Amino acid sequence: MLEQRRHQRIRFSSPPRVSIGYGGAVDIGGIENLSLSGLMVRTSLELKIGHTAGCEFSLFGSPIIDVPLTVVSRIGDVYGGRFQTGPINQIVIEDAIEAALAAGHASILTVHEVNGRKLMRVIGGLNDSLKNDVMHTLTRVGVDEMDLGAVTAVDRNGLALCRIATGQYGVTIGAQSQCFAGVWKRVQPPSA
Repeated sequence: MLEQRRHQRIRFSSPPRVSIGYGGAVDIGGIENLSLSGLMVRTSLELKIGHTAGCEFSLFGSPIIDVPLTVVSRIGDVYGGRFQTGPINQIVIEDAIEAALAAGHASILTVHEVNGRKLMRVIGGLNDSLKNDVMHTLTRVGVDEMDLGAVTAVDRNGLALCRIATGQYGVTIGAQSQCFAGVWKRVQPPSA
């Protein structure tokens, strides 16, 4: 899972709503994840791979983003779509993602190799939306250290993931944001 994507995948603490239009029908779905180039959306519409659908959403109060997308994949009722954006939409999407990360509503998890050690880096919110990615990284990829220097919000589920990483997998906590460090210090057992 060493990060090789062109655009980082953004996860959300609660899936933003998205309006999908296709074949004359409209459905309100949820964004499973998002990047600058596309999204994964859960919808009850039967979208066809290779076809274009309309997509309209806002990320936690951002301006409305209205962009067509080409359907590229499907797993059950979750579809992958690639945005057909122009320069203005690209800027609006990027600004909305940055604001969601800064507020802790969105999260990015990446894995990097640094000096022969695997480093898991979390940006934005450290919460339950990262559970599958963190557990996959711990159990399948292996990681030596967590870099939490860019965490902007943390909840008890995020702390539980850190306890699992450190307690069961021997991962060390490296860089820590002020937000994370204060909470982590309070939940650590007293030193002997």
